Amino acid sequence: MVVISGPSGVGKSSFVKELLGAGLDLEYSVSATTRARRPHEADGRDYFFLGRDEFSRRIEAGDFVEWAEVHGELYGTLRSETERRLMSGKNVLLDIDVQGGREVRKAYPDGVFIFVLPPSLSSLEERLRGRGTDPDERIRLRLDNALREINLGSEYDYAVVNDDLPSALRRVASIIVAETSRVSRRLPMKST
Repeated sequence: MVVISGPSGVGKSSFVKELLGAGLDLEYSVSATTRARRPHEADGRDYFFLGRDEFSRRIEAGDFVEWAEVHGELYGTLRSETERRLMSGKNVLLDIDVQGGREVRKAYPDGVFIFVLPPSLSSLEERLRGRGTDPDERIRLRLDNALREINLGSEYDYAVVNDDLPSALRRVASIIVAETSRVSRRLPMKST
């Protein structure tokens, strides 16, 4: 289990796209959300877009490894998505928020948790505004949440500053290669 987290607008989606094509034997676990689909997104590829009632029903049924309300919308990782991939021997890549990362660590304590940081808050604001998808009030909310999330980044195993995407991607890929090469992950442990 490889978890990538960081504030909204830090480039997590770019990381995921590049990491999946980098030959690291990763499979992306598509999250579910109640937020509206953006024009370039497809259901089942970018997210599973669920109505609030269905999402709530699935929470009650225990279908999520983690779920949280973020920026007024519900997001979650479907247990069936992660388990199917892990059972087939794949490394699972999750792109989730800090709250979700906490829950995933409880379920998968031996996972690899990587926190992506912006070079500065002003650069993060530029990225959010550059998207052109959110009104000012939503951007302010995302920036406020970013400060809170950055303060929780110390709960992660690794922190990578996304100051230059190719360099930051190389650092993240190196972490994944090192972690998948750990003796405890590759060789059977001897019983004492």
